[in-house]
Amino acid sequence: MRGKVILGTKARYAVMAMVELARRGMGGPVNLAELAEAQEITVPYLEQIFNKLRRGGLVKSVRGPGGGYVLARQAAQIPVSDIVQAVDESLKMTRCSNHGETGCMASKARCLTHDLWDGLGRQIHDYLHAVSLADVAAGRVKDKALAIQVI
Repeated sequence: MRGKVILGTKARYAVMAMVELARRGMGGPVNLAELAEAQEITVPYLEQIFNKLRRGGLVKSVRGPGGGYVLARQAAQIPVSDIVQAVDESLKMTRCSNHGETGCMASKARCLTHDLWDGLGRQIHDYLHAVSLADVAAGRVKDKALAIQVI
């Protein structure tokens, strides 16, 4: 039996493209066609993603010949969680639409598993927040995963 994917395609592709940008972007702007080819993502889909990343303050566009995209700040200063949030992907595991006392049940009660899924969502967010774009680009993710302690 296959499990449900927690992060959507948009978030995964956004992280992949941002890692590629971080690795290639030292010499200047990188165009979307290069990123699309390297990551096997279509250019139109990357355009949608990069529009959101630009609005989220994670990349800057450079116009003109030799233009493309550059990181808006250093890769070490960009947590993976910011990329996921910029493309409107949620890490929320509960089906409740709010974080108050009322829950997802018809009676407005929280379901019995609410705290379980809420805790999982927080752990995933904390992990992605602790891993920077530079960590992923440099292959240091495994070290980060070992360093994070689950409370």
